[in-house]
Amino acid sequence: MQRHNPSMPNIASILKSEISRVARKEVRAEIETLKKASVAHRASIAELRRQVSALEKELRRVAKGATRSDAVKSLEDEEAGTKRRFSATRLAAHRSKHELSAASYGQLVGVSGQTIYHWEQGKARPRATQLESLAAVRSLGAREIAERLSTQ
Repeated sequence: MQRHNPSMPNIASILKSEISRVARKEVRAEIETLKKASVAHRASIAELRRQVSALEKELRRVAKGATRSDAVKSLEDEEAGTKRRFSATRLAAHRSKHELSAASYGQLVGVSGQTIYHWEQGKARPRATQLESLAAVRSLGAREIAERLSTQ
């Protein structure tokens, strides 16, 4: 038969309280680190919000100026004629319909063959003057295209 030792519960409770104390100390240290990081993040977020606000204000200011100049440009476009649209697939179809290489088509338009490829693949878009040249080439017939290519 075992005897009951009265000091055993005392050691268990002391050990339990010591473990709790050490755990609280560790948790407190971790929480301090997290609080410092949180404060730094909040300051960073506040600075970023200020920057976004300033950029939005600048964007509104620039957009307000741009809309005025855009309105003037659109009026000029209306006076000059219709606005041209560009379609990469239509360009490729027109080129293949006339059985022209990109280099030959580029000669007609006044650009390089590589530029024609880039337009067809959607990697680039023609400028307004180039759109006018494309429209002029599209209006040509097969004979006119052959004549132009033979003279160049």
